[in-house]
Amino acid sequence: MSAKRTSDNALTLTSELKSPSPPTGFIRGTAYSLKAILSQRELLSLLVQREVKSKYKDSALGLLWSLLRPLTQLVIYYVVIGQFLGAARSIPQFAIFVVAGLTAWTLFSESVSSATHSIVGNSGLIKKIYIPREVFPLAAVGASLFNFLVQLGILIVATIALGQFPVSSNLLLLPLGFLLLLTFGLAIGLFFAAVNVYMRDLQHLVEVLLIILFWASPVVYSFKFVTAALGGGILEQIYLANPISLGVMAFQKSLWAAGADEVWPENLELRIVIALIVSVGLLWISQRVFAKLEGNFAQEL
Repeated sequence: MSAKRTSDNALTLTSELKSPSPPTGFIRGTAYSLKAILSQRELLSLLVQREVKSKYKDSALGLLWSLLRPLTQLVIYYVVIGQFLGAARSIPQFAIFVVAGLTAWTLFSESVSSATHSIVGNSGLIKKIYIPREVFPLAAVGASLFNFLVQLGILIVATIALGQFPVSSNLLLLPLGFLLLLTFGLAIGLFFAAVNVYMRDLQHLVEVLLIILFWASPVVYSFKFVTAALGGGILEQIYLANPISLGVMAFQKSLWAAGADEVWPENLELRIVIALIVSVGLLWISQRVFAKLEGNFAQEL
């Protein structure tokens, strides 16, 4: 039985549930939503499996595509930016630096992009039965985590093979950066998923925004180029207010051993913690906006 059919059968089991009248308010409404989502843990797991398998359904290479894409990106950026533009001459172990940045970026970008399409993409199910609508963006982000873990595994193996595995306290930045990018990506994705039901052009705008955010974050260039260009001051602080930049640098500083002597923002750890707290607040607000808009999803779809 296909993954899609299995999850659809699981969804059918919930069809007897009636759409309740959820309480309003930030506290009671959030508690109600969390309880509803937790009650569908098994269903959420099935939806994640369906999302992962559907990407590679009827594909000859199957899950190998999850390896080929990041490897292709690595080769392109290494050759074009590292060799043609000379970044590799000023950034030690440029390949590991790029993979660390791309791994962090992919976690955020795939989470936002897939979550944005999640409600519209599951319109058939949403119009038939009632389940907490949040499970669809959550399942999309869960599937993105699979690709992230594959890329992170490649990165760790590469650092070991090159004798560059980091063994410093900087490794503590890795879980912080992961939580920051995941939380911020889910907050943005949850908000966009709801708005995209009413404004379908948003999904195309998201693609443009992700391109801008990619180059506005130090994914394929190091922070020393940023501080050299901006020279500190207000512009640099605005640049560092971007949670994606902080998450990317957390991955780079924790996994890029050759960059121990590179230029990093002052109080990077504190900045990441503050950004994580703010992202949790944004996630809370996004969930309440989602809950406010989900009442008319079936009609709009």
